[in-house]
Amino acid sequence: MLRMGLTGGIGAGKSTVAKELVNLGAVLVDADAIAREIVEPGSEGLAELVDAFGEDILRPDGSLDRPALAAKAFATDDARAVLNAITHPRVGARTAELVAAAPEDAVVVQDIPLLVEGGMAPIFHLVAVVHAGEDERLRRLVELRGMPESDARARIAAQATEEQRRVVADVWLDNTGEPDDVVSRVRTLWADRLVPFERNVRTRTAVTPAPVLVPARPEWDRSAQRLIARLAVACGGSALRIDHVGSTAVPGLDAVDALDLQVTVPDLAAADALAEPLAVAGFPRIEQVDHDQPKPSYGAGGETDPALWAMRLHGSADPGQPARVAVRVDGWPGQQFALLLRDWLRADAEAAAEYADVKRAAADAASAFGDPLESAVAYSEAKSPWFDRAYHRAWAWAQDTGWSA
Repeated sequence: MLRMGLTGGIGAGKSTVAKELVNLGAVLVDADAIAREIVEPGSEGLAELVDAFGEDILRPDGSLDRPALAAKAFATDDARAVLNAITHPRVGARTAELVAAAPEDAVVVQDIPLLVEGGMAPIFHLVAVVHAGEDERLRRLVELRGMPESDARARIAAQATEEQRRVVADVWLDNTGEPDDVVSRVRTLWADRLVPFERNVRTRTAVTPAPVLVPARPEWDRSAQRLIARLAVACGGSALRIDHVGSTAVPGLDAVDALDLQVTVPDLAAADALAEPLAVAGFPRIEQVDHDQPKPSYGAGGETDPALWAMRLHGSADPGQPARVAVRVDGWPGQQFALLLRDWLRADAEAAAEYADVKRAAADAASAFGDPLESAVAYSEAKSPWFDRAYHRAWAWAQDTGWSA
């Protein structure tokens, strides 16, 4: 299944987005609804809250007076920590039950107000953040929900900042305007990204972008860091390091809009063992690629054992963020060169400009092929002669500068 985390500040309008996703066919797991369920009258959760915060958090009928609890629980950091210690484990257990019950081909949307604060973003295939400006959120809380302004401000202040949410957001849904505006964007998100993403995860299909160069984008590195965090969860202790490499890791360098990432592992057995966890995480194996081209090629003076250029290649299943994930062995020439090339091009503007020219010519050559895989192969082959020369130049730079991976 595809799991998307949905979050946003209080009053941003997550419920509008969640409702439309359900209308479109998503399975909603609502953390707020679960939080109410685990403190219903007679529950262990409610009993613990009363012990911690007092009988005055109850209504006359014995149910939880949520505003009364909020006034106490959000008054200090310590009080909020007590609340979280009581509720979070119960919410987590119930959430796991509901997710496990969803169909295998489902798009599961987990509405979690404190997703960012809880550091949960890397466990999802992608994260959508619903945003509205603080003034608008305050107006909604006071005028539409009847919340005292002081309580509303305290709730907003206790949550993540806009910048913290942007760091984890694969999708940014601005809901400052009319509800119909964000509903339209949700429908586009569903049709263009979520449905094909789920299908690709289920069928183990990696997205293959056409080798078309686009101007350098400042958001590439932030996007790479989000994927690196997901890869770290999927790989666990098998990954010695995970790096953003390739052209998208070089500021100002035009590139194909597909992130290049490298997972470093101790041996090929570890690389093979990651095939299933990476596929489940949304990075299926590209079976037809199992090695890098040795650099330099034999005809250009290369003598390295071709077996040392073995690797495993995975690709992102997300049509909204193509990526290639090379799993390479620590210390092998391909693993070393991926890091060296990135750092050399970052340091040498002339070399980066020269490579940009080579890439443009390669993209022009690749445009003659209609099939995406054939086009990608043609693009790679057209760049190979430059890499033969660049390999020696980059290592000369490494020796001169004392570079180390």
